[in-house]
Amino acid sequence: MAPLRWGIVSAGKISHDFTTALATWPKEQHLAVAVSARKLADAEQFAKKQGLAKAYEGYEALAKDAEIDVVYIGAINPAHYEIGRLMLDHGKHVLCEKPLCINEGQSKRLLAHAQAKKLFFMEAIWSRFFPSYIHLRDRIDAGELGDIQQVEVAFGFPLADVDRLRMKQLGGGTVLDLGVYTIQVILWAFRAAPTKIVAKGKLNEDGVDLEVSAELHFANGGIARMKTSALEKQTNTATVRGSKGTMTLHDFWCPLALTDIDGSRKEYTLPEGARHPFNFQNSCGLRYEAEEVRQCIAGGRLESASVPHSESLLIARIQDEIRRQIGVQFPEDAEFKV
Repeated sequence: MAPLRWGIVSAGKISHDFTTALATWPKEQHLAVAVSARKLADAEQFAKKQGLAKAYEGYEALAKDAEIDVVYIGAINPAHYEIGRLMLDHGKHVLCEKPLCINEGQSKRLLAHAQAKKLFFMEAIWSRFFPSYIHLRDRIDAGELGDIQQVEVAFGFPLADVDRLRMKQLGGGTVLDLGVYTIQVILWAFRAAPTKIVAKGKLNEDGVDLEVSAELHFANGGIARMKTSALEKQTNTATVRGSKGTMTLHDFWCPLALTDIDGSRKEYTLPEGARHPFNFQNSCGLRYEAEEVRQCIAGGRLESASVPHSESLLIARIQDEIRRQIGVQFPEDAEFKV
């Protein structure tokens, strides 16, 4: 079977990590063939380092390359919508970095466009493809945790000086950058939309949130408590409590360890021998979402059962509501109403 041929959009740190992780699969399965960046020099430097055949200036040239099957979008948050549409318009399947878009209005239009074009599209919620997440879901599905009653999740690092987080024009704030992780793990456990959300936050001088606490209430009486912070390191764990038992994911956004229902610690490993060092923690685990994309496309599926379009829209809706309550607005909110 021919390999899945990848085009990489943006030559930044996360694109580097994704491409490096991709190369841990056999070339017969996954092959990164091209990169595009706003500046040709950046694309050329990336292509040379990663051993890619082609480097493009601007995204349209990559979109038009007939030798690419699927595109990974690692650009800044506000660029996802336009780049996503461009790639779909040129017949490309898409794996788009999270958050999918700035708000639900954009996300809805983009995913509808993918459906209309009959192309695969997935928000890159890589966490859900780690073996630890699959183990947690298997336990929940088997009824071993009983009725899910509580999720406690906190995610934070000192990031207040990081541009992509602190600047409104880059689609900043912890709700978009970190909240996508806390919300997705809550939904992974509860398997339902919250019936009520109560949020409070601290904003910076640019009007984006540096810290957020939120409670999500569910119809079964369950409550999830989440905290995101760019001011200080948090526990960075997710604890799921059910009527019969409790499990905790450690470093929950990319967990290689969990505390199981019997209190024992279960550990996982990532493959060794990547061609380059990674920029971010456990980035070799990006390989799992890439393989999900390959399996879906090979099976003729337009979305992944683990990150379905409905769930991406629900995450966006929850982010929008949290932002509304804490007073964070983006220009896109006026332009792209639901």
